[in-house]
This record gives sequence, C-alpha cells and structure tokens, in this order.
Amino acid sequence: MAYKITDECISCGACEAECKNEAISEGETIYTIDPEKCTECVGIAEASRCAEVCPIDGCCTPDPEHKETKEQLLEKWRKLHPGEEPASGTY
Repeated sequence: MAYKITDECISCGACEAECKNEAISEGETIYTIDPEKCTECVGIAEASRCAEVCPIDGCCTPDPEHKETKEQLLEKWRKLHPGEEPASGTY
C-alpha cells in the first residue's frame, strides 16, 4: 500500500530527500506522494523513511486507496530500479 501525506504536512521537505523512488514532490500547499512510485520503501529500507523522518506524527500514513502486497511493492521497486538488487531485509 502506498503512503500518502495528510493535510497536517508543514511542507518542511524532510520526506522528499529521503525518498529513493522519487515518489514525493512539493504540491501546491503540501508535499504529495505518487502512488505509482511509492513502495513503502520495500527494496530500500526496513520501514517507510518518509514516516520515520517526518516531524509530524501521523502525517505520512498508509493510503487505504492503494493496497498492495509486499510482493507487488517489490515488483514495483524492481521496475523503478532495473538492474539493482533490493537491500537485504527490506522485503
């Protein structure tokens, strides 16, 4: 399931720099996450980096409109990073 950024976003940008999939971008008023690129950091880290670095609790949350299995997230990661291997312990 991709993550989303809620209206509590303070537009600090901490999450954007952490996203290795380049799924996070600055929107009109808050940052947004492209669900086509978000893998919940499967293939990259053990947990979603955006949620870990965000200074606002609950701002980066799973998006129930984009439910995916770990296998689907890993497949998405592989398409975004052809020729690379996922980091150990991230899937």
